[in-house]
Amino acid sequence: MERFALEKLKQWKDRAGRKPLIIRGARQVGKTWLMKEFGRTCFEQVAYVNFDSNTRMKQVFEGELDVDRLIRAICAECGMAIHAQNTLLIFDEVQEVPRALTSLKYFYENAPQYAIVAAGSLLGVALHEGTSFPVGKVDFMDLYPLSFREFLRALDEERYEELLHGDDMEMVTAFREKYIDRLREYYYVGGMPEAVQMFVDTADFVRVREIQKNLLNYYQQDFSKHAAATLVPRLNLVWDSIPMQLAKENKKYIYGQVREGARAKDFELAIQWLMDCGLIHKVNRVSKPALPLKAYMDLDAFKIFLVDIGLLIAMADLDAQVIIDGNRIFTEFKGALTEQYVLQQFVSEYGLTPYYYSTPNSTGEIDFVLQGKTSVVPVEVKAEENLRARSLKAFCEKYHPRYAIRTSMSDYREQDWMTNLPLYHIDKIQKFLED
Repeated sequence: MERFALEKLKQWKDRAGRKPLIIRGARQVGKTWLMKEFGRTCFEQVAYVNFDSNTRMKQVFEGELDVDRLIRAICAECGMAIHAQNTLLIFDEVQEVPRALTSLKYFYENAPQYAIVAAGSLLGVALHEGTSFPVGKVDFMDLYPLSFREFLRALDEERYEELLHGDDMEMVTAFREKYIDRLREYYYVGGMPEAVQMFVDTADFVRVREIQKNLLNYYQQDFSKHAAATLVPRLNLVWDSIPMQLAKENKKYIYGQVREGARAKDFELAIQWLMDCGLIHKVNRVSKPALPLKAYMDLDAFKIFLVDIGLLIAMADLDAQVIIDGNRIFTEFKGALTEQYVLQQFVSEYGLTPYYYSTPNSTGEIDFVLQGKTSVVPVEVKAEENLRARSLKAFCEKYHPRYAIRTSMSDYREQDWMTNLPLYHIDKIQKFLED
């Protein structure tokens, strides 16, 4: 299937002064496939080294980190002659051998002609546990589950995806039913590559759910395998509480709903561990919608979203029948699903850092606040064709933002104080952020 991240890798390959590249992302989002596909399409050959349970390469990297020595060892491991001009070096599960991470510094300083990409599912956890890291000597790229636009391409519907690129909103609206049908499917299937591929091959929601449940089990097995024994029960409590936390009208994370009487100090480490694994997104509140948003971030008030909307539905045990029942999917658990979807597109498409806004004593809340080049853009999320936006209107009357966005199942429309973007066309938000 096509991943837009492949284009970013091509740009990295041609960049002057490039550094070794580390791809970050949760387990099973497609890092290994992407690196190998990049090698297959852009290089004559690939030298692939997986450090998971590889005692030979672990011993090699425990020795002197001389680049020529390491290249000889990789040649022997992969059974090929390595030439910098035509070979991509891939270091997979690199967190398993910390000195392989350290070696990237020496490749950058002493042999920058080699193209190296590295990845590790639990890399963030390893770094927080004290793994030596080549600060300033590597580039980064984050990989997420497939976005809605990538999902359309996976279904061989490039023509519909390409329509979303243009400015012909009447044409997009003409095909709204097609987009809404595909959006319902995306809500259920999500963007995890294995689940998407199963849906592409079989259109069988039951088999998709089996894959999603297996993925959720793998993640919880990682808790027991890689986290400290004292942390595992708290990881499970935080993980299992995510659907319940999002189902609340006020989605602010409440520790007391994880365990009665719990306080921040009881679960902060567990939340950070899940963030380091790329399994959750944390959206902080801002006390004031002004530039830069980070300066007004409230560390004690936040929402937590899952890495993927399909996994969220699987955790909540919503049946595939919600797809067949038309709009029912947008009324059952609707707020949680729709905010999860919008957040996921913001992060995966553009690498945005969304916040949300509320005042301590106010019931009005803006679901997401984004930082544009010259202004803040508030975004209110509606699950259906809901044309009311009282919170957004009150926000605009108080702060007078240049743009205000409501996203819903309604068609594209511009009003004096607000623009409605269809949920299936939420990627158009970039236009407002760049203006």
